Amino acid sequence: MKFGQAVKMAVKSILAKKGRSFLTMLGIIIGIASVMTIVATVSGYNAKMMEAFEAQGTNKITVSLNLNSGESGFEKIYDYCQGLGSDVVGVSPASQIWTTVKYGAKASDTMDWQEQPRVYLGSDQYSKVSSFEVARGRDLSRLDIEEYHQVCVLGARAARVLFDYADPLRQSITISGVPFTVVGIFAEKDAESSYSVDSTILIPYTAARFIPNTDGSSSECYVKVKDSQTINPVMQRIQAYINSLTQDGMYGWGYAYSEQQWQDESSGVLTMISVVLGGIAGISLLVGGIGIMNIMLVTVTERTREIGIRRAIGAERGSIVTQFLVEAAMICGVGGVIGIIIGYGGTHLAGLLLFEGMSLYPSAEITLGAFAFSVSLGILFGMYPAIKASGLQPVVALRAE
Repeated sequence: MKFGQAVKMAVKSILAKKGRSFLTMLGIIIGIASVMTIVATVSGYNAKMMEAFEAQGTNKITVSLNLNSGESGFEKIYDYCQGLGSDVVGVSPASQIWTTVKYGAKASDTMDWQEQPRVYLGSDQYSKVSSFEVARGRDLSRLDIEEYHQVCVLGARAARVLFDYADPLRQSITISGVPFTVVGIFAEKDAESSYSVDSTILIPYTAARFIPNTDGSSSECYVKVKDSQTINPVMQRIQAYINSLTQDGMYGWGYAYSEQQWQDESSGVLTMISVVLGGIAGISLLVGGIGIMNIMLVTVTERTREIGIRRAIGAERGSIVTQFLVEAAMICGVGGVIGIIIGYGGTHLAGLLLFEGMSLYPSAEITLGAFAFSVSLGILFGMYPAIKASGLQPVVALRAE
């Protein structure tokens, strides 16, 4: 029997019993759709999380230093990192202060949380650490830090929320009632996120002493290095420096860890969750495969006389096996296609609901893999019924009712 003939016979058999064929496909449809939706949604969440990490700046080390002497841990780290040469791109505090920002009649405490500007204390290297670029005006300078200048740089969303279409440069805003002059505007970099870094208002960490209940001191800071290969060597050197200052806890405490560690751990957790949920959804594929085997055994029983006639006129066992394997593979393949279509719809819906309207679709690799797996499942579970059909003796098969 030629392969084309086997396909025609499989199509005819499936169409002859449409209801039974669809119910047989149902387990495959549910399994493929579930696995695709789960894997693609977890991948989308991972991509969204990586975007958030990148928006905040990559290749960063978080450092904390608290000294019993009362000296500024940040100043110690800042001065030390200046001696590390080109390996270090920038150093800045990592402090946010919770306060009210006002311009004219607009106040941050009356705004929706997604729109509220957020005030950060930073050094003259904050934009390098957080991967900001100045679109207009200027960035903070070292002189601003040393002279406690009451100036600020606005993120794109913060500027838009406070000033609408007016020019923010050289205008004055108040932070907890203290005036700060806008000297620069950062370029937009995270427009889609609800909790966007574009809502940043950056002020010199030394000028924070003018703000009530804020002294500007920061024990924690970010150190940005030039590339991912430099992270561990620089982190080890900073940790060694911290240990030398604190004498293993006698004069304070501190630590240095990499943002890359958090990213790797988060990716690992998401991968594990994806595997577990995919395994649960895969149970329906197993059930669907057993259903395929069951229906194919029924089909063999129904077509015993047909098999006997074919065997009697010289059909080889291989042609019988091919006929039933093609039919099982076609049932699973059609079920897989329907499951892929539903999976695309489910993934897109998950993107709209979970990721703020993000257009999320399974990758081509996932789609092709899902189709190949569904066809393979049909061949695997159709093998036993096909071999059983090919093993029927012509005389016995012809006697069947």
